[in-house]
Amino acid sequence: MDELLAGIEQLALVRALKASFVAYPIVNALHIMSIGALLTSVWLMDLRILGAFRSLPYAEFIALLRRTAFAAFAGALVTGSLLFSVRASEYAAMPIFLTKMTLILLAGANFFVFMRRAKGGDEPAGGTVTILAVLSMALWTSVLFAGRFIGFLN
Repeated sequence: MDELLAGIEQLALVRALKASFVAYPIVNALHIMSIGALLTSVWLMDLRILGAFRSLPYAEFIALLRRTAFAAFAGALVTGSLLFSVRASEYAAMPIFLTKMTLILLAGANFFVFMRRAKGGDEPAGGTVTILAVLSMALWTSVLFAGRFIGFLN
């Protein structure tokens, strides 16, 4: 595993990212923007599921936010992978980084459970879907906090 991580750090793209005065800060800023868009869309979607913003059409609002969340997640995945690659060996050894990855997996699993449980109607379903929406907000917010701690605990 150490060899794989060291190999990632030596890729031409990664070396160029390290050597550039502006590339790393740009990738970092894009990562923050992606996370902001992801959390905003997730929170708005989950709040609508919980009954907020009743004046907005449920199905259309959720569909828009789901597409936004997917695009933002893709952006965060790409930029996060680039940020990881610069210090892959160091990050992979950090418990807080592993915690962040675990939280992302749990948030993703929560989303897939939600997709199986959610009804296709115009109003939110209660019970399990409500719990999943609250759990979604907690998990994605925890991902944000874990990510911020990575920079301060190394």
